[in-house]
Amino acid sequence: MKLVGSLFMAVSIGIVGLIATIFALFSREADFYVPFFLGITIGLIILGILAIYGQFYKKKVRVSAITFVAVAVVSCFSYEGYQMYINSLEVVSTQDVDLTQYRPFVENTKVVSLNDESTFTINDQLPKLDGATALYPVYAAFGRAVYPEKDYPLEDKNSEILSSQTSNAFDRLIRGEVDIVFMAHPSEVQMNSAEQMGVELTLTPIGREAFVFFVNKDNPVEKLTINQIQKIYSGEITNWREVGGNDEVIRAFQRPEGSGSQSSLISFMDGIPLMEPPNEEIVSGMGGIITEISEYKNRSNAIGFSFRYFSHEMVKNGKIKNIAVEGVLPTKETIQNNSYPIVAEFYAVTANSSNPHVKEFIEWMQSDQGQQIVEKTGYVSVK
Repeated sequence: MKLVGSLFMAVSIGIVGLIATIFALFSREADFYVPFFLGITIGLIILGILAIYGQFYKKKVRVSAITFVAVAVVSCFSYEGYQMYINSLEVVSTQDVDLTQYRPFVENTKVVSLNDESTFTINDQLPKLDGATALYPVYAAFGRAVYPEKDYPLEDKNSEILSSQTSNAFDRLIRGEVDIVFMAHPSEVQMNSAEQMGVELTLTPIGREAFVFFVNKDNPVEKLTINQIQKIYSGEITNWREVGGNDEVIRAFQRPEGSGSQSSLISFMDGIPLMEPPNEEIVSGMGGIITEISEYKNRSNAIGFSFRYFSHEMVKNGKIKNIAVEGVLPTKETIQNNSYPIVAEFYAVTANSSNPHVKEFIEWMQSDQGQQIVEKTGYVSVK
């Protein structure tokens, strides 16, 4: 009877453990909970068999059982506590910015206005605008100055002013779905993609911006050289103590391929290969597990990058600080006088649009009024 009871108990616990393990396999916490449930299942089977055979009167068995339960509980609570800590960290992500507050004609909009009436307006056949999240406040302000007052919904693909982020916006441009895209210089992959599709791109500079690196505000490192940053992102420098910081492993975050900031990082590396970025396994909508680049989480050992306006103005939380590159902090003044060493132009990118207003619109963006909007938004004029 004890043998039969042991088999029944082992099968019952095994089935429950298998089901729990399968559910864990398709969760974000698979790396922890799959081995955890397997270990719990095996441990419970062993304890069950010992109980059936009356071994719990032995002190060693009782101590082992108590230790097993204690380790399981402590492991579970420790893991969940750590996950709560990780989730509480500030995430610097383009997904976290509420662009609706920058829509051109909403009440109390954050977009800037001209001091005088615009010298150029468009009332029909409005060019469709798309682009990078960080540049939406600029071209939304262009739209406010030039386009008729109406609703320009961000979620509507037919809207004349929307932001689907750099990579998607560029793809829409070369498919002919939009007329002008506002972005940093396209990556080599994007340029090749346009060429393969027979699309001729025109890049018109409309503003200048600093490419910045930032860390947790409590990180003691205040400045880095270009060479040090390149070594961090190539994986040659791996600990903050190597650059005057704490004895912590550097967690150097990156952005997805095709994003404006990632393209700028690749350009900044000047041919030096990038290390593999921090990533995480995520369950896709179809049930498969895919690997994605992790969003920047503001740990004490993290370093990330973006454009100055996005990190300083749109994500204004006081929990990150910009690094002084070659001893110079990125400000409007250091961008204008070229003392900050990583400054790049951003562009109005077109692809042989048939819209009759595109050429004149871009010329107006480069005019005094257009550049006034660039300056008032927080970027630096190309003039």
